[in-house]
Amino acid sequence: VMQDAARTKTQHYLLYHTDIISTVEFNSTGELLATGDKGGRVVVFQREQESKNQPHRRGEYNVYSTFQSHEPEFDYLKSLEIEEKINKIRWLPQQNAAYFLLSTNDKTVKLWKISERDKRPEGYNLKDEDGRIRDPSTITSLRVPVLRPMDLMVEATPRRVFSNGHTYHINSISVNSDYETYMSTDDLRINLWHLEITNRSFNIVDIKPANMEELTEVITAAEFHPHQCNTFVYSSSKGSIRLCDMRAAALCDNHSKFFEEPEDPSNRSFFSEIISSISDVKFSHSGRYLMTRDYLTVKVWDLNMESKPLETYQVHDYLRSKLCSLYENDCIFDKFECVWNGSDSVIMTGSYNNFFRMFDRNTKRDVTLEASRENSKPRAILKPRKVCVGGKRRKDEISVDSLDFSKKILHTTWHPSENIIAVAATNNLYIFQDKVN
Repeated sequence: VMQDAARTKTQHYLLYHTDIISTVEFNSTGELLATGDKGGRVVVFQREQESKNQPHRRGEYNVYSTFQSHEPEFDYLKSLEIEEKINKIRWLPQQNAAYFLLSTNDKTVKLWKISERDKRPEGYNLKDEDGRIRDPSTITSLRVPVLRPMDLMVEATPRRVFSNGHTYHINSISVNSDYETYMSTDDLRINLWHLEITNRSFNIVDIKPANMEELTEVITAAEFHPHQCNTFVYSSSKGSIRLCDMRAAALCDNHSKFFEEPEDPSNRSFFSEIISSISDVKFSHSGRYLMTRDYLTVKVWDLNMESKPLETYQVHDYLRSKLCSLYENDCIFDKFECVWNGSDSVIMTGSYNNFFRMFDRNTKRDVTLEASRENSKPRAILKPRKVCVGGKRRKDEISVDSLDFSKKILHTTWHPSENIIAVAATNNLYIFQDKVN
């Protein structure tokens, strides 16, 4: 996969200039890809079917549906503006011809239905073809309505709105493997919702102290186990992960397992606490492993071993000497996500300068690739990038001092079964895939 990733063909979409992509997610089959942006809009891309003329050419992704998911709101009680920015999108497994997805901003989760219409009914008795109600006295005969073909229309309709469940900002949502419930997580609490019930949720984790001055950590991310509907994990700003079992108690404030790596005293610094905060946690598809992302590393944990991570990968260790300036420009608080490939053998996460990193767990090889308009012509082959820390810089290397920290890849997603990845770089979406043949 590492070699394939370096030999990719690419697709590149330029979205509207003001709309910075804030989340990106494949559905369970990989046929659809959704992005959410800071303007509250969701754009869904659909993969084209393989053409008979070019059977070897795999389908590309084209815009399928665009809709406004959230609008800006104002909380009059707290005098707070609530942004329309989409924090997370999660697809529900497809049960019928329609697609369903959950999208959330800071306060409200919505369930959207995306469906197709290619026929329209004609021949109503009580109204004419323009939809106006007819005068009953003029109706002299009875007609049988018929369905006529029409141009394909893709409709997005909100089916449920789950509001008033959170005092603090929602940072993640996760659909349970029972496909009936999902959880939404804010800084201090996790709520469990039923997909059919909007006016009631159950609080399953609450870490809010009685006195807010004693607050020492916040929840940063949470996810359900892919196969066990009773198990979920949540990560904290202190660099710890707690595995909880809903069978043990209704309120899961007491964890079943606790994963944390003690800090190396030789690396202790003023920034240690900030960079140890976990920005993302993901179960592997198999459910055996956990992956966590902190500021400098990605760690893979075995659920059966709490004492230390199974694997640790350095994402951009060359930034260790730059933490002071990264703190001053607030970059040190950036929340990078991480993803598994379909077989759990390769992991991917983002970095600065529009770089993203891939680590092969079997061969222990890694590669740095760049998503940029200059270097990513459609069908072009991506060249691995190298960052030089000091001394002599080779021709193909980039100096750590010339990295652009305003260009960052925070959001990535991997096709569930193929080597196709989607990478969000500010307001650009890049799709890379293996070079065919």
